[in-house]
Amino acid sequence: MKKIRVLVVDDSALVRSLLSEIINRHSDMECVGAANDPLMAREMIRELNPDVLTLDIEMPRMDGLDFLGRLMRLRPMPVVMISTLTERGAEATMKALELGAVDFVSKPRIGVVDGLGELSDQIVDKVRVAAKANVKRTSAPAFAVAASRDKVDSIAPVGSLGARFSTEKLIFIGASTGGTEAIKEILVRLPADFPAVLVTQHMPPGFTKTFASRLNGLSELAVQEAVNGERILPGHAYIAPGGMQFRVDRSGANYLAVVEDGAPVNRHKPSVEVLFKSAAKAVGRNACGVLLTGMGNDGAKALREMKDAGSYNYVQDEASCIVFGMPREALLHGAADEVLPPAEIAEALILRVKSSPDRYRI
Repeated sequence: MKKIRVLVVDDSALVRSLLSEIINRHSDMECVGAANDPLMAREMIRELNPDVLTLDIEMPRMDGLDFLGRLMRLRPMPVVMISTLTERGAEATMKALELGAVDFVSKPRIGVVDGLGELSDQIVDKVRVAAKANVKRTSAPAFAVAASRDKVDSIAPVGSLGARFSTEKLIFIGASTGGTEAIKEILVRLPADFPAVLVTQHMPPGFTKTFASRLNGLSELAVQEAVNGERILPGHAYIAPGGMQFRVDRSGANYLAVVEDGAPVNRHKPSVEVLFKSAAKAVGRNACGVLLTGMGNDGAKALREMKDAGSYNYVQDEASCIVFGMPREALLHGAADEVLPPAEIAEALILRVKSSPDRYRI
């Protein structure tokens, strides 16, 4: 069996040692080298040709984001970021995902030895996923790490849909690895008067608030973390908070967000399965499901439940996925009505809403 060859890049000798040890414990992977800064990493990549890179963000001589931008333009390869769980670290992590990083792990600020030890299963799982990821070359310059409204204005000037929409209609989106960019591709194309969008993206606590804030600055929709008991309104997008379960419930003529500290489902919290099951139960034919890139099967069965309840569903196509696991499972369950890349899913949603004869069914 060919082992996954991993290069660790971190300015901390302790972290390099811990990550190398964690990786080398597993028979299907090996740490082939460890670099203390990006310039050393550049030479080791040429020499060792690793399959996956783990990359710190704050390092001497060259910032990790700057290095990632250059790497993804010149020699794209799977990268798992090692980020600190701070507001600044969360912002940098979102930028890293925009630049092409496959995934990230939150490095503890204190208690590094115990903290990384507790994260060892997560680290090796993400390395395995990254090794199979569909990584694409980026054209963005290395310094262009911050997204802005100006960058998406030219995507699709959607304007108003020209109709007043009922709160009956709801869009449900689920995603995992690679999903932050796929979700962004959809939301930035939707008009301000679009039906409410509910999103579950696999993400730990401390990052979803930053994710929602970045999307809010790019989208005409008002994007925010979901709040328990809040009424679901058109023109808004609601992101499942990290470490919580998110679902929708009905109260009379209104839909309400339910955010609770439930058990993990399919090992995930938040879980797409939880959100989609609630859509099938509470929304039925007035729902529309979208399942995007990600490893595993979270949400696939529940997307079929949505379809059986009358929803119309979209699944991301393999060519545009970072990881085709969740969409593939949805197709195996017969849950998809259409298979499209994210930009075309957005266009299809808009056309479907516009063509709805009674404005009550998508």
